[in-house]
Amino acid sequence: MKKIPGPARGPRPARRRSQERLSGTRASLLETLQAQAEPVGVDALATLSGLHPNTVREHLEGLRDAGLVSRSPAPAEGRGRPAWRYEATGASQDDPRPEYAGLAVALARVIVRTSAEPVQDARRAGVEWGQELARESGLTPAAVRRERAARRAVNEVFDDMGFAPEPDADHVEVRLTRCPLLQAAREHPDVVCSVHQGIAEGLMTAAGGTAAGVELVPFAEPGACRLRLGRSA
Repeated sequence: MKKIPGPARGPRPARRRSQERLSGTRASLLETLQAQAEPVGVDALATLSGLHPNTVREHLEGLRDAGLVSRSPAPAEGRGRPAWRYEATGASQDDPRPEYAGLAVALARVIVRTSAEPVQDARRAGVEWGQELARESGLTPAAVRRERAARRAVNEVFDDMGFAPEPDADHVEVRLTRCPLLQAAREHPDVVCSVHQGIAEGLMTAAGGTAAGVELVPFAEPGACRLRLGRSA
């Protein structure tokens, strides 16, 4: 019996413009592939998605044509041609996000190389970024008024940024199911994830809440990072 790869820890990449044009079935298959920790074969994808293997093959070829999936031969097992294994790749050429992701990686490398306190500097940069996002979004203590409303506002901004947050009823415990800078976060999690925590702190304070208790746990579980926005009311 072939082993089906398990899901990778942490969020999936943010949705790409090219991905948003896919059919529902094809987009769902791509997300299933993105959630795998290693390349996976057609039979395993069919089991994971509930689709017939022939249907999976058809959609995989369409995703390859769009530049969203690549394939490589699986290790040979006996006679005959080896099966293909598939994995999600970068976006198509009309999507600028790979360039932004590359810039984020480069900036993270510079911070690690030149800063005596890279984590603290990244967090401070995130706080300033969060405060700027709050100004652009019109978040002020007068507009928000209460702590819970501040947390809800932070979730809305993170949603706009592509994190696809899934908050609890009080908007305190939040699953961040996507990451717009996943490549950079995997390479330099201390720096990039500290920026993201700083953004949450900057947004909270700008909206009249408090940064006390704000905590980001990167790659906390399969499919998500965890963001805590203070304490429940």
